[in-house]
Amino acid sequence: MSGFFEGLAQDFTNNLIVGDRYLLILDGLKTTLIIATGAAIIGVLLGTVLALMRLSNVKIGNKWYILRSLSGAYVNVVRGTPMVVQLMMMYYVILSSTSLSKITISIISFGLNSGAYVSEMIRGGIMAVDKGQEEAGRSLGLSRGLTMRHIILPQSIRIAIPSLFNEFIMLLKETSIVGFIGLMDLTKASDFIRSRTYSAFFPLLIVAAIYLLIVTVLTSFFSKLERRLRAGANK
Repeated sequence: MSGFFEGLAQDFTNNLIVGDRYLLILDGLKTTLIIATGAAIIGVLLGTVLALMRLSNVKIGNKWYILRSLSGAYVNVVRGTPMVVQLMMMYYVILSSTSLSKITISIISFGLNSGAYVSEMIRGGIMAVDKGQEEAGRSLGLSRGLTMRHIILPQSIRIAIPSLFNEFIMLLKETSIVGFIGLMDLTKASDFIRSRTYSAFFPLLIVAAIYLLIVTVLTSFFSKLERRLRAGANK
């Protein structure tokens, strides 16, 4: 048993202490959080716009709802193709001639992907709001746009909050593929350490533990925030 703990301590030293390799893990964690947070912001903003487009009545002729069709096509394409393909297309093809950093390209790529999923969450929230809310807004003299902005949309976002929280957690874990474009995130950092120490178990164990800790903390935080928002809405 003592030999097991000695070996574990040796693995810990080789993988994290020697050469200050723990700094790679910390830098990778920072990159992961930056990408996930930036992409989540883009995803919510884009998703809200796409959701409103899906519910738009703007049309060409008598049948073709142009905004609905465009947003629907976007959502179908994004949801129907792998995230890793979208990331590589963005980095190696679409934005290859720009001077944008890998982190910025990753944020844009994940944000555009997340927006497609968020749009369905927001749209579902809007459709779940009682129709009488819109009628009440219009009876107060508000236009359809103002009614949507001040009455319908806030309620729909509140309804969609649990799904939005889950989307952020999924987004956080999905960023582990940024290593495909050579970006040193949390997962790529573990792979780099493994290539130096020839030990796969400990680096992967550390990364898995960090992800688990982050997700657990976020889940607890989001649950408390959701309860507060619901309590505030019921007052």
